Amino acid sequence: MRPDTPAENVDHTAEAARLERTAGLYPEDTEALLLRAAAHLELAGDRPAATTLYDRLLSSLDGLESPALVRALKASNLWEYDHEAEARAIIDGVRAAAPRDPAPWVIVAEALEAHDELEAAEETFTEAARLLLTDGTEPPYSTHPLLFGRHRVRRMLGLAHDDWDTLADTLHSSSVSLDELHDPKRVWSLGSSNPAELEAEISRLRAELGAYRQALSRPFPVAVLHWPASELTELTSAYPDLSAEYPSHGEHLSTIESSLRELSSSGTPNLGIVTGTVPSYEAFAASEGASPGDVTLLPQYATTLAARGRAVVWPPQRGAECWCESGNSYAGCHGGLEA
Repeated sequence: MRPDTPAENVDHTAEAARLERTAGLYPEDTEALLLRAAAHLELAGDRPAATTLYDRLLSSLDGLESPALVRALKASNLWEYDHEAEARAIIDGVRAAAPRDPAPWVIVAEALEAHDELEAAEETFTEAARLLLTDGTEPPYSTHPLLFGRHRVRRMLGLAHDDWDTLADTLHSSSVSLDELHDPKRVWSLGSSNPAELEAEISRLRAELGAYRQALSRPFPVAVLHWPASELTELTSAYPDLSAEYPSHGEHLSTIESSLRELSSSGTPNLGIVTGTVPSYEAFAASEGASPGDVTLLPQYATTLAARGRAVVWPPQRGAECWCESGNSYAGCHGGLEA
């Protein structure tokens, strides 16, 4: 959520202003764009201005996709400039609301961790795990930071491994194990006068940084494009050349689910779905100087929507509605289809 760009290489204040202007051009993407702008303001050191953006978003709750995420980010930001009491109150509210999105949980737990509230951080990570990881299936990519953060805090507290710690170990792909990365004694090595100890710690830090950068290299999901029935009818009527791509709406929905399952089984993480509209697609085609009837434009459109924060995570959380907008639960709809 926060840009990983050194302050000396980017004018974060100017970038925040650019993102605010862009939000004015794309009202449907205001939430994602203003959150990025707030992140740049935090990096610029202008935390009060970042809080102003969070408050601006929270003033129109009806239009927010993830109010819990905005509140969590606001709390984390407030605590960094001596508004601890307000930050704690917001964190308590986020925990009480029990959001189904792992991101707010991670942010508030890391805020507690950053201020040496390790027991409270561990409790928060564990609450989230109990809520979101209950069906015994492979944890979605979005929950991995939750498991890794919980592992880290428990390691710092000296707690014995449990089943979720073991699961975190299996999900971790770096050559350096989580136990090594999260070992509190590592910080002592950085103060050592022994060149061998320093060299070993530098190697571990490089491995950790490499894994972190790899995760950041995919800032949005691998997204598959979904057309609601009315939009697909309008699309194929206006651009008959696309009818071969979309023989029917039912087949379109089945293809989305099967494509995502295939990507998942091949090990592709961070999968999502973006929903298209004909006016948005036509505007995108015009910006690319291409015809909307060009089938090769469709994946580019999907990627652009994902980059603008329009993707929803696939598969949906347990008990959530199906991504196809039928109103049925995912388990009773496309999630129940045979692979």
